[in-house]
Amino acid sequence: MKRTVLLVEDEPDTRELMSRALERAGYACVTADGPHTALARARSAGFIDVVVTDVVMAGDDRAGLHLMKNLRAVGVHAPVVIITAYADVEKVKVALNEGAAHLLEKPFRAPELIDAVQRACVQGGGTTHAVEQVLSRARLTDKERAVAHYLLEGLSSSEIAEIENNSAKTIRQHVSQIYAKCGVGSRGEFFRLVYER
Repeated sequence: MKRTVLLVEDEPDTRELMSRALERAGYACVTADGPHTALARARSAGFIDVVVTDVVMAGDDRAGLHLMKNLRAVGVHAPVVIITAYADVEKVKVALNEGAAHLLEKPFRAPELIDAVQRACVQGGGTTHAVEQVLSRARLTDKERAVAHYLLEGLSSSEIAEIENNSAKTIRQHVSQIYAKCGVGSRGEFFRLVYER
């Protein structure tokens, strides 16, 4: 399965060149010309493996930095590769403190971009990203996804049933579906699948 990169760049020519390079390297590329479009595309794109974003867009010298926070707020916890044409130490510090995985300084060549994206994929985006990756790849329904999160919090079927206003039997059926879609046979295997990646 192809990994998906959300590419956010306001310069059309640069965005097109980077998108083509990523697709040639085997990635699915979802492009956006700015933060607002990026948020909309992130919501509709399914699971995002890596975000590549410029820092300065449409006159805002911190647009990419703000985008990192906004993406997390909508549930995208993918590792982020920050692109900047300005070696502004303060912005670099903020980007790294906000969780950027890599920084690319313009101008750079396509192989450098591909290398940064590959390293971000290997490095991952932390536990939340790993959980979402497993749940997205399993194509769980919204209800199954909610139950899966409760399972990962350590709740029993009875506790989940009470929270979800269902019977324990219904929750056990959802749990069986989750395990089947994830290719596991028990809660222990489900935990290993999610957390030992």
